[in-house]
Amino acid sequence: MTTPDPETLSITRHGRVAVLALQRPQALNAINVQMRTELRDTLDALRRDPDVGAAVLTGAGDKAFSAGMDLREFSRTQAGVPITEMRRFRWEQGEAIAGFDKPIVAAVNGLAVGGGVELALLCDIVLAAEGASFAFGEVKRGLMPGNGGTQRLARRIGQARALEMILTGKTVAASEALAIGLVEYVLPGDQLLARAIDLAGEMAANAPVAVRMAKNAIVRGAELSLQDGLRLEQDLAALLYTTEDAREGPLAFLEKRAPHWQGR
Repeated sequence: MTTPDPETLSITRHGRVAVLALQRPQALNAINVQMRTELRDTLDALRRDPDVGAAVLTGAGDKAFSAGMDLREFSRTQAGVPITEMRRFRWEQGEAIAGFDKPIVAAVNGLAVGGGVELALLCDIVLAAEGASFAFGEVKRGLMPGNGGTQRLARRIGQARALEMILTGKTVAASEALAIGLVEYVLPGDQLLARAIDLAGEMAANAPVAVRMAKNAIVRGAELSLQDGLRLEQDLAALLYTTEDAREGPLAFLEKRAPHWQGR
């Protein structure tokens, strides 16, 4: 399956892993309307591509993962726009990463500010370079995080730490981000992308339908009560028993060979 040819993203393939790099280094990979649209369309295409089992999201260059919303564009295009229209725009754009049902790993290679942190929070696992940093600076500009930052950050690191980080606008270094659970791993910058690709590749090597359903169970289950989450898990596990891959996995084990996944 072919993928779009975006201007604000670069796409490379490493086996079954697609690497997406935010490609506006001259603007510290700030997120403009074009990038949001191209990210949504690209991830939708990769979601449908059977040759892609997982993705990595990173930033071009060595300075920034993403500096967040393009404030120059925002101030120019949103002046005088009614609040209802701004809300409609956000809703129509949707959350491309949230709708991506395959594993996606963030490789935060530099500073992540505002919307850049929100992009990382949408990913399943976050790796950071030793020199990376994280900050929500919106309150210093009369704004607040508006693409899930207040909700996902609090769920990830706890309410008190989220309040401190967002209400002060403080910058959190990679070492502190690791300590508070904002990221899972911190690595030397020259090892970051390779480790992210390896991790994504480990997940992409497994049965495609099983990986997607297991992710579904974990992500959706986090929003449910334990009992409802267990029912969801049981339903998805039962559905997996009907797939060809569920028959191939045990057979390959008994025959002492690598499985040949069909993705169905």
